Parts: sequence; C-alpha cells; structure tokens
Amino acid sequence: MALLQISEPGKSTMPHEHRLAVGIDLGTTNSLIASVVSGEVSILEQGNEEHLLPSVVHYSSSNPIVGSEAKNLQIEDPKNTISSVKRLIGKNLSDIDTKFYSLDLKDDDGVIGIQTDQGIKNPIEVSSDILKKLKETAEESLGNELYGAVITVPAYFDDAQRQATKDSAKLAGINVLRLINEPTAAAVAYGLDQNKEGNFVIFDLGGGTFDVSILNLSKGIFEVQATHGDANLGGDDYDQVVFEWLCKSNKINVADSKIKQKLFALSREIKEALTNKDSIKINEAIDEKINIQCELSQQEFEKITKELTKKTISSTLHALRDAELSVSQIQGVVMVGGSTRMPCIQNAVKEFFKQPLLNNLNPDEVVALGAAQQANILAGNTNDNLLLLDVIPLSLGIETMGEIVERIIPRNSTLPVSLGQEFTTYKDGQTAMIIHVVQGERDLVKDCRSLAKFTLKGIPPLVAGAAKILVTFQVDADGLLSVSAKEQSTGIQSKIEVKPSYGLSDEKIKKMLEDSFNLANEDKESRALSEVKIEGSQLLEMIKNAINEDSDLLKEKELNLLQETLGKLKKSLESSDRNHIEELTKQLNENSQSFAAKRMDRSIHKALTGKSINSLEL
Repeated sequence: MALLQISEPGKSTMPHEHRLAVGIDLGTTNSLIASVVSGEVSILEQGNEEHLLPSVVHYSSSNPIVGSEAKNLQIEDPKNTISSVKRLIGKNLSDIDTKFYSLDLKDDDGVIGIQTDQGIKNPIEVSSDILKKLKETAEESLGNELYGAVITVPAYFDDAQRQATKDSAKLAGINVLRLINEPTAAAVAYGLDQNKEGNFVIFDLGGGTFDVSILNLSKGIFEVQATHGDANLGGDDYDQVVFEWLCKSNKINVADSKIKQKLFALSREIKEALTNKDSIKINEAIDEKINIQCELSQQEFEKITKELTKKTISSTLHALRDAELSVSQIQGVVMVGGSTRMPCIQNAVKEFFKQPLLNNLNPDEVVALGAAQQANILAGNTNDNLLLLDVIPLSLGIETMGEIVERIIPRNSTLPVSLGQEFTTYKDGQTAMIIHVVQGERDLVKDCRSLAKFTLKGIPPLVAGAAKILVTFQVDADGLLSVSAKEQSTGIQSKIEVKPSYGLSDEKIKKMLEDSFNLANEDKESRALSEVKIEGSQLLEMIKNAINEDSDLLKEKELNLLQETLGKLKKSLESSDRNHIEELTKQLNENSQSFAAKRMDRSIHKALTGKSINSLEL
C-alpha cells in the first residue's frame, strides 16, 4: 500500500511541490532506503515487513534477482551470486584479495569483471541492480516518482570509489542529490545538531569497511575535523578469521566453491550467534565427508580476531591525532554499523574512551535515516538549515620529476575545496606537460592510486624553469575532483573532470544505460503480455463455467459462435502476440454480452420467485 505524504501545517511547501527524496545506505552486507514521511524519518520496508535488503544479486538466464531470494541461492549457485560487491567497486583486480570470493574474477578493461551466466558483470552494474531495487521500493511505498537521493559512502572511500558509486546510481536512473560520508549521516540521524555541541566520534564498522570520524558540532554546523579508516576492514574479515579457524580446527582443505560458500555462511552464523552468547557449540554436516563438531567461546573469538580489533583502535587514535584532540575532549561516541554489535568491539571502544557508548539507535539503520534527513533538505521540502562540512579522506597531488608526489590538497581538508600550485618545465624548449593526478599519503607515485592523466599543450618554448604553470584542484561537496592546468604568460589552459582509471568510461556508461533502457522496454512489453494473458484466461474460464451452468439460454447459433471464439482465444494464449490476444478477448466480451444479460435476468427471476413485494427490503 502506498503511503500518503502529510506535512505539518505551515511547515511545508504546497503538496504539489513536495519532492520524493530518499536516503540510501548502499551497504556491503545489507542496504537500506529511508524517507521523511509525515514529518518523520523512517526506513522503507522491502516487503514481508523487512527493512534490510541483502546486498546480493543473482545472475542466471533470466532477469537479475536481488535481495533475500538471491541470498538463498548463494550456496546453491555461488558462481552466479554476487555479494559484498562494495569491496570491489572502484578497484581493479590487483587491489583485492580473491580469497573472499567464490567468483570467477577477471580484468575487464581496467574494471573488475565477474563471469556469470548473463555474461561479464562489473561492480558498478551489480551495485546499480541493488539501487534499482531500492528505487522500486521507494516509488511503490510512497506512490510517486523519485526526485533524488542522498547516497552514503564510507568516509575513507577514495575518488575512484566515489565516482564508481555515482556511476552506479546514474545507471539505476537515480538523480544523486549528494554523496555524503556514512559517519556524517549517522551524526545527523542522532540529532546531535539540535541538542549537543562539542566533539563527537562516529565509530562505523560495517560488513566490508571501517571509518572513524571526529566531528565538531556547533549551532547546526557539522564540521568533520578528521577521518581515518580502512576500506578493506569489516565484519567480512571477522567471518574470514572464523572460517580459517574452522578449517584449521577440523583439518579441512577447501577446494569446491559450494563447500567454501557453506563454510563462509556457517562462519557468519557463528560470529552473529556469539553476539548474545558466551559460547556456541557447532555440529554441522557440510557434506557426506565433512562433519564439523567443535565449540567456540566468546573469549576464544576475541583472541583470534584481536588483530582486526586493534586495527580499528589504531585508526581511531590516528584520527584523534589528526584532529589534535585527546580522549578527554570527546563528548560522545556514536556506534554505527551492524558489526559494532560484537562484544569485542563494544568492550574495546568503551575501554579506549572511558565512557558509555551511544547505542540507542539501530546501528544498521542510523546511516540511512541521516541520509534521508539530508535528502529532504536538499529537495527543498523543509526550511531546516543544516550545514555539513565534510573532509577529503586522502591527499591529492600530481607526479613530479623522479616519480615523486607533490601534494596539492592535503587529507582532512574541508569540502568543497579549491587549491592551486605553480609548476614549471624541466627541459629547454618544452612545449607540453603531462599532468598525472594521484591520490594517497605515500611519497612515491607507485605507492599511490593513479586517478587520471591529461596533457597541457602550447607552452612557449622557453628555457627550463621559465614557464609558469598553475595547476588547480577542485573537489566538490561529493568529494569528486576536477583538475585544470594553465600557462600563466599565454593563458593557455587544459582541464579534466577526473574519471578514475578504476571507473567506467563515459562511453561504457552510455552503452550500459542504453542496454538498461532497452531491457526496460522488453520488461514493459513482457509485463503487458502477461497482463493480457491473465485477463484472457480469466474471461475464458468464466465463459466456460457459464456455458456449463446455463447453456440452455443459448440458441445453437449463439452457442457455436461463443465456442468458436473461445477456441480461438485459447489458442492465442499460447502465442506472444499481445494485440491478437487483446482483440480476441474484446471479441469474446462482445459476443457474450447477450448471454450475460440472459443469465442476469434468470438470476433476478430466481431471487424474486415466491416473494411478495412487502417482503423485499427496498
């Protein structure tokens, strides 16, 4: 059932001006979508009263299957079922540890390709299928077309990962109002801007990523002081440790992908069960040869995963140092992400900050709720004035002589930001310069991520060091970069909106969009065909039953005509000719009108026979 948007008197635009805006948490394990409904922000249901949509897509010979149904197919068909795709987005094959995936991974023009029965899929396509499902949920629940969305990303996502996320939304037909960092969205959801001031830590451990951000809140302004984290650290890694412990404890050597997937699923179940239990006994038959019988205690789990937990505390300490704050200067610690439910994480963070943690909101939902509030503001549905000042997670610079990185925008710079620096030529008569844009904290180019290259041509042929080239970096509120280079004496300029080498080219995005539109038309036609077949089948059955009951009302000629039309319609239902089915359904309707009228007269006659007018209720 669609929900009706109701606004408080005097606090909204006119009803026809209200825009359907949502917040989307595109998660590693689960994804959520939220919106402001009747003045209250709430998570939209995916069906069957479930709020969480498993971030799993199954590709077989039919259309993609997304969510719980796809998750149920993961063990049965691991090669065609893709999960944790967030750990792949914006990366190439050399960036990832393939032990996490029971998938056929390959390089696809600089993007990770995943071989499925539907062909090679890349992480951007998989993410777009998840986003399409979330978009459908919003439009069905709220009964209107989606105006736009705020999509959250880990604070430690680099430019390539952010651009890839935006490409996924574009492919899904979603207008991105803004990308915001997950910790910032969480802070908005807690309403810290209304009642609190001071320094707050947002500790965000999800299924595949970890972020810690230090925010200063003052009179409705959210200013991120520093952020740190690891885009390859999350609950999946804890599952991996349990998986390795299971294999070692039971002397299992895994080769079969289905067995591996079963063990991974069991590992996750064990980890989640230990959230509320001191120990868990495992008695599981994986197949006819592998039968696991052992016990894992909370204490042992904490021991085997302590290095992962240490990494989260190390990043937290790093962020505090960057913000130039001590533990005693922190007013509150907000726990975000389903993996923060683990007792080992709760205890470690509580011990580090020496104060109770803020756990009063569902850690799975808090990011989507905050994003929805921001989306409502950006769509112009409210007069609320909330200023979010995020930071850039990793430094940006260019390659100079000796493959050295010259940083132009340092990490933790407040967004949006624009900074420039002058460079010069290193050879006499040099008339062109290649600008190689990189991102990272290391001093050598080979240790940083290459984002883009472009060439500035037309530099005057001067002696080395005489030309002056101003290179300017601009990063927008979404954390996306554009770079320009200008020779000062001539005014010759070249610029580029950075499309990272780990993203998709504009041509490929365009092709994918065209394919998506074509498939959408096919889906629309298939649905229309299905609907007319259902209508024809129902009418067919209804007329057949009527003839069986009241054939004596028909003359032989009328009966023959109806039976002839029934036969034609029945045969047409086996075809895919929608127009022919519609035509015959209409014809059967017309041919049976006289019969329907006679049956109605008989029904009324039966109902009135033997009754006086006084006995009828008029």
